Amino acid sequence: MSTAKTDSFSYLDHSLSFKVKKVLRYVALDGVSKTVAKVKAQYHMVRTEGFEGARWMNPACKSPDAKGRFVGVIGSGKFAHSMVSFYAAKVDSRFLRAAYDLNRARARSLVSDYGAVYAAGTPEELINDPKIKLVYIASNHAMHAEYAIQCLDAGKSVHIEKPQVVTDDQLERLIAAQARNPNCMVFLGFNRPRSPHFKTIQDVFAKQPGTLMVNWFIAGHEMPADNWYFSPAEGGRVLGNLCHWTDLTLSMVGVDKAFPCEIVPACPPNTMSDFCVGIKFNDASLAGITFSAKGHTFEGVHEKLNAHKGDAIVSLIDFKDTTIEVVEKKKTFSTRHRNHGHSENIVNSYIAVRDNDRSRAIDIKYNKATALIFLAVKRAIEEGRNVQVTLD
Repeated sequence: MSTAKTDSFSYLDHSLSFKVKKVLRYVALDGVSKTVAKVKAQYHMVRTEGFEGARWMNPACKSPDAKGRFVGVIGSGKFAHSMVSFYAAKVDSRFLRAAYDLNRARARSLVSDYGAVYAAGTPEELINDPKIKLVYIASNHAMHAEYAIQCLDAGKSVHIEKPQVVTDDQLERLIAAQARNPNCMVFLGFNRPRSPHFKTIQDVFAKQPGTLMVNWFIAGHEMPADNWYFSPAEGGRVLGNLCHWTDLTLSMVGVDKAFPCEIVPACPPNTMSDFCVGIKFNDASLAGITFSAKGHTFEGVHEKLNAHKGDAIVSLIDFKDTTIEVVEKKKTFSTRHRNHGHSENIVNSYIAVRDNDRSRAIDIKYNKATALIFLAVKRAIEEGRNVQVTLD
């Protein structure tokens, strides 16, 4: 089973004019350095030079024992290259000690590009390395929890990309591993709650009484039916994509006010990529989440939020522009580029382990709560019925 986040849609296969337009558009949306990182990741994915034997030692690494070099990465795909490593390197260019991927060429490429010490031949080699304190897990979805459990039991802190689990059994075992390893920290790959846009919205709503009305509309990438996301073992697009917005909505409502809640689906039978789901929370807050994937989205995922609480009405577009209305007062908060919170979330995990700051970690209650909701959403959509969710 592959351990890399992969994508069947490669921009390298398109015409030069398409690629130029894509790069120019993304420079405007994400900035020059981030766009360059994404371009490099496209080429990273097609490299073929691997290695034989147990590991590949990087001859260019001149500081294998640098103080900040305590990170391992499992899964060396585009996300690991252009997100995890790109942002962690901004804190300490010598952050990475080792990488693993079933595709050895990608593991070697990641190690080479970010000046790490070695590419591991097996995940166990990386997990059992005593110099690694934090492991970013960016593998295929079905293995996220499995690797995380192994890492926790080996005394490592873990940053688990979404979704952290794909089954109820994995959730039970992951929570048990987190409980029996209290000295290890757990972080989740739900980046959007750390976006400055989302923090602004949360600050506004915190001052308002009453319950929330939340509506999300997301236009995602079209994927071919043979994409690995759709493998039954991987959890499909509900766990691969929609979980971002179920987690965001839970963050808005708050765990203590959310349960028990009810998932109400309104989807066509056997849908794979088009979802419409309602959530009725315990405090009477309501949320509607619509996810559509009907064609190629040139600028990536489009997402819009409209929300209302008390006197505050909020709209958010693509994590770039936020408008807030409170009675007669209206203001707009905009960032130069889109900010989905990737940098803040990835860096948070590194700093937490570096400084032993446990306040930055995810606790067991939240880890369990957000997973229970997205697993219930998946079940509700697949079975075409309302599903009740309780937090024991």
